[in-house]
Amino acid sequence: MATTTRTTDRGTAYFPQLAAERLDIALCRASAAVARAADAHASEEGLGVGQHLVLQMLDAVGPCSQQTLSEELRIDRSVMVGICDDLERAGHVRRERNPRDRRSYAVTVTDSGSRRLAQAQASIPAFLEDAFHALTPDERGQLSAILAKLLQAGAGGPR
Repeated sequence: MATTTRTTDRGTAYFPQLAAERLDIALCRASAAVARAADAHASEEGLGVGQHLVLQMLDAVGPCSQQTLSEELRIDRSVMVGICDDLERAGHVRRERNPRDRRSYAVTVTDSGSRRLAQAQASIPAFLEDAFHALTPDERGQLSAILAKLLQAGAGGPR
């Protein structure tokens, strides 16, 4: 998760100063670095990050519409269609008419999807350890609490 910093002609690195002054920039760069690591890990596992999240949510809450998956996981609807298509082709989910709203489909995790999710989940602790190795367990807990607070407040939105 290291961010490369270029040394200026004066021999000082500018990015650490910028990150200290602009928390938004630091958070964006850290987020991008973790996202790249997550994508690389997902590629190695053969299950994309979005696919993993969809299987995880379906396993936790049961059948959902693609719209609900999209809204809850904050994945663009057009991207969600592709994710569900790929999962369905692999036999990890099935789409059925939603009994509560016949205009939509409920996406349901299959036994194959549950097994695939369990395999993917098994590698997550090692990935997280590697991605956040620079932080102590206490710092990881603090970061998690702070990010949850920002997300709950809708960071960047109106006050």
